[in-house]
Amino acid sequence: MASRVSITFWGAAREVTGSMHLIETDGRRILLDCGLYQGKRKHAFERNRNLPFPASSIDAVILSHAHIDHSGNLPSLIRSGYRGPIYATSATRDLCVHMLLDSAHIQEEDVRHVNKIRRAQGKRPFEPLYTREDAVEAINRIVSYPYHVPFQVADGLTVTFYDAGHMLGSALVAIDFDDGSESRRLVFSGDLGRPGFPMLRDPEHPEGVVALVMEGTYGDRCHPSTDQATDRLKEVVLDAVRERGIVIIPAFAVGRTQQIVYRLNLLHERGEIPEIPVYVDSPLATDVTEVYRNHPECYDREMLEALFTEADHNPLGFRGLTYIRRKEASKALNEIEGPAVIISPQGMCEGGRVLHHLMHHIGDPRTTIVFVGYQAQHTLGRYLREGAREVRIFGRPFRVEARVEAIDGFSCHADQHELLGWVRRISEGGRLSSICLVHGEEAALATLARAIEELGIGPAVIPSRGETCVLA
Repeated sequence: MASRVSITFWGAAREVTGSMHLIETDGRRILLDCGLYQGKRKHAFERNRNLPFPASSIDAVILSHAHIDHSGNLPSLIRSGYRGPIYATSATRDLCVHMLLDSAHIQEEDVRHVNKIRRAQGKRPFEPLYTREDAVEAINRIVSYPYHVPFQVADGLTVTFYDAGHMLGSALVAIDFDDGSESRRLVFSGDLGRPGFPMLRDPEHPEGVVALVMEGTYGDRCHPSTDQATDRLKEVVLDAVRERGIVIIPAFAVGRTQQIVYRLNLLHERGEIPEIPVYVDSPLATDVTEVYRNHPECYDREMLEALFTEADHNPLGFRGLTYIRRKEASKALNEIEGPAVIISPQGMCEGGRVLHHLMHHIGDPRTTIVFVGYQAQHTLGRYLREGAREVRIFGRPFRVEARVEAIDGFSCHADQHELLGWVRRISEGGRLSSICLVHGEEAALATLARAIEELGIGPAVIPSRGETCVLA
């Protein structure tokens, strides 16, 4: 009789952030991702700190990619007693070196800033979720493997990474369970990229899949084309030039920032926008952009040619573009005159330097805040995108006079059409019998589930947080 394989969904279940799924079989416990949950500050802090299982009970962690909602709570896992390996692609490991240290720095700095206010109010100070020392220990435990090279994480349990096409180093995680009686393959999509998207290779299609854990962030909608999104970005920049305004783009330091820089460079090369100052205000984004050159295995042909064969052309670095590391230079941006573009993490406005830029510019009607990615529920980014006229930043109220725009065509997540095309290819071998949909809000996942079943694939299950599913 085949061994029982179960998976319990502890994050990104009927929601988008905090990816974390626990596989159990034959007494072994394997964690897929360990991401930060983002939402209402107090609730997010408590959920990230209080893991739903003993950290020491986990035998191994498999990381799909480096985005913080998938990797960012690894230091908390370490802080809670985990001492095993963390498996990832080599590009993911290199990105995590910078991203986890940056996340820890933000945890410490934001708590320091909030505690100044709390002490002035006579309130008890907070402790950071984790420290840079915890992040270093997590980094030290990452063991990297390239795409398509199987490796064993336990007896009868083999993992192979395939390219997910979502960001540098992102992986589809294929887990083969072999107990001597039969072999079964589970694939975890992580975050799935988009075919034909600039810079990265297209998502791959592992064969022989029996069970699938699949993201559905955009399961209920289709993206505008990247050309349409680029045209809209051009309009925003030209408006800023006319009004001498500031464009603030909250963007994740890995993936989205590079996509926006790539598109701004393209518009300038075409002569469609004038040369204006563009600031990438993030030590992390600066470091990450350097990492990009070290991983050609992740690029499509166009990006490879641009980076390595055109000596005078750098799509991630052009005249007028400044990468900012130092805090003093970041503060100076709050005094600049427009027109200018400031690209600054964090993408959902839940921490980092972008909060300071918003404080200084959100009351100016010449400012445009441009969202280029998904905004999770109960985040500042979501409130702004949905039209809030007053928001709180570092506990202080601010009136929103700035214009707020959303440009969805730059998303590195597959949309509904692309998700359905991918799952159709995965099912072609005829073995697929279990589908669990995660990493999406409930309405999006329900729409995607119906669409999958209309293809004759499925049924697709939408697990709740803490729910356990037995895999076929």
